[in-house]
Amino acid sequence: MKRYIALLRGINISGKNKIPMAELKKAFEKLAFEEVKTYLNSGNVIFSSIEDDIKRFTNQIERMIKNQFELDIPVFVISREALEDILHNAPEWWGNDNKEIYDNLIFIMPPAKFSDVYDEIGEPKKELEKIADYKEVIFWSFSRKDYQKTNWWSNTANTNISSKLTIRTANTVRKLVDM
Repeated sequence: MKRYIALLRGINISGKNKIPMAELKKAFEKLAFEEVKTYLNSGNVIFSSIEDDIKRFTNQIERMIKNQFELDIPVFVISREALEDILHNAPEWWGNDNKEIYDNLIFIMPPAKFSDVYDEIGEPKKELEKIADYKEVIFWSFSRKDYQKTNWWSNTANTNISSKLTIRTANTVRKLVDM
């Protein structure tokens, strides 16, 4: 049995796209996923399956959300092993204990690629933020006090590419791997 993490994009934010986590957990169990857990109220679901077909899982979950909750929510599914590999390959400047820096992991939803994201958002402001790509993610760190001055802060939410991204903090990602 293999462990997976499903990241739902843009749910339970500012009263939009509401999905109760208890109902979401039950819906995952009805899809025959096992050991289902949710984390936080922002669409993080950890589950196990004997099957190994991330594309099929993604399609099943998106259809279930559409049918049960009447929402079109993009979903990013990744194996725990793949997420562990990503964390092991994080740049040394990402995810440390510096309280002045905010560390995020941007998950790029297929078929989008890093080049698509970079072309849309552009250069990070070197004095305020750093990015590095690895496989289907972008490590992104920025100054907490100057986040509104960064290039990527507003552009990850306000560009055509935003629907192809879902973002989690370094702490959230570490917790998901441990669950």
